[in-house]
Amino acid sequence: MAKRIEERPLSSGVDALIERLREEGVSAGRAEADTILAEARVQAKQILDKASAEAQARLESARKEADAYRAAGEEALKTAMRDTVLDMKATLAQQFSADVKRLVSHQLQDPEVLKRMILEVAERTRDGADVQEGDALEIILPETVVGLQELRQNPEELREGTLTKFVFGLTGEMLRSGVTFSASDDFTSGLRVHVTEKEVTLDLTDAAVASLLLQHLQPRFRAILEGIVK
Repeated sequence: MAKRIEERPLSSGVDALIERLREEGVSAGRAEADTILAEARVQAKQILDKASAEAQARLESARKEADAYRAAGEEALKTAMRDTVLDMKATLAQQFSADVKRLVSHQLQDPEVLKRMILEVAERTRDGADVQEGDALEIILPETVVGLQELRQNPEELREGTLTKFVFGLTGEMLRSGVTFSASDDFTSGLRVHVTEKEVTLDLTDAAVASLLLQHLQPRFRAILEGIVK
């Protein structure tokens, strides 16, 4: 009977010890779990913060890159528009120049225009260029006006035929002493007047007249273009 009484306190002490150890283990486990959870939360926050920072950096980089692409696109578009306008102006200017040259050439191929030019130029050259009555004036005409094919077939025409018929047609009074006519193949319309004694040549070919006209007309044409095409 006494032996059983002694076992109870021992059994109760063991149970109490086990319970205490269990509670301490649970508490320690909970503390460790809390520590691990807290560390995990810290690490998770760090990971999230890092990921968020990287995402923000990438977003900012993408935004800057997009802005750069947009700016480059806008600049390329402006350049393309500017080049298009410049090309348009250049094309229109070239077309204007070609039209002036074509019109001048066409007008100077008209025999009546040439006749008037010969009379006017010869008279003004005598009166205004210090050319004396005896000085020789050579009026050079294009071979196309003279009639090159005819001249090849009949060289006498140079003195008495095609050239003479074309020139006067003008007026016998104008063919004063010292005025001669010749032909050249280096221009297609207009004429040149050469004062032999003074080695002076007045160039009234289509190229020279067109060039003179364009010197005055092109700046005005460009000003018109600037007003039309900004």
